[in-house]
Amino acid sequence: MSLHLIGIIPPLVTPFVPGSQDLDEDALRAEIRYLLQTGVHGLTLCGSTGEGQTLSVEESVRCAEIAVEEARGCVPVVVGIIRDSTREVIHYGRALRGVRGVDALQITPVHYLFNPGPEGTYAYYKEIGEAVGLPIVIYNVVPWNTVSPETLLRLSEIPEVIAVKQSGGDIHKLAELLRSNRGRLQVLSAVDDLLYPSFMLGAVGAIAAVLTIVPDLAVALWDACQRGDHATARSLHERIVPVWTAVNHPDMSSRSKAAVELRGRKVGPARAPLLPLSEEVRREIADALEQAGVLQAAAVG
Repeated sequence: MSLHLIGIIPPLVTPFVPGSQDLDEDALRAEIRYLLQTGVHGLTLCGSTGEGQTLSVEESVRCAEIAVEEARGCVPVVVGIIRDSTREVIHYGRALRGVRGVDALQITPVHYLFNPGPEGTYAYYKEIGEAVGLPIVIYNVVPWNTVSPETLLRLSEIPEVIAVKQSGGDIHKLAELLRSNRGRLQVLSAVDDLLYPSFMLGAVGAIAAVLTIVPDLAVALWDACQRGDHATARSLHERIVPVWTAVNHPDMSSRSKAAVELRGRKVGPARAPLLPLSEEVRREIADALEQAGVLQAAAVG
């Protein structure tokens, strides 16, 4: 399948209404408009940063509809599915296929405890691809079900599998995949604090949580890498790293949303059971944003 993913593709937070925790459609539209105005190269909805594991199929479809309406075909729209069975992924995938303008699905391996092994993983993606028929980005994030570079290259034989988002904070696995890939998959980095070296090693872009917090810095970093301006890229890298350090905790959804709000964009709380952040943690995040030079930047609505 033909779909070219490149550059900065932020995984959006999913805005919720305080109290009810229902989808806040107006805030989602505002967030998409802001990101597009920063010059991002694509949008990802309903991933880990977007609390996709908490979203119903109806909510995922509505997020996709809003993204397609706002993007207007200017950038690719990728929608995540985080489920624990082939049957459920196909159910979500077929529903999302009905949203004209969804360009690809970002699909995790199963994430609850048990590992189906390489053969089960291959069968999983093959059956989903055949049943849904949309391009697939493998979201290689699950620590106890990490897909090896060898299996990923085998998965590239499935027509619908076009890309991998290499996550888990492991630059070594990313480097090995890039070395052995030889153009079979589009390799996107999700190693948030090592985006600069990821791009230098050959990653064609990134889908990473920190991108949705500092998309302006991320786009500037990508542009600097493309023109070979390493002094600027290094400086931007050093501004981005403290932000990721501040949000890279088990309550990352709450921290990411707090960081976005500290930049002036209203996205509401994370869904329960995640708790609101203490003032101490909010101050820690604010300090990181201040170090990056982006604290309380005006939102673009």
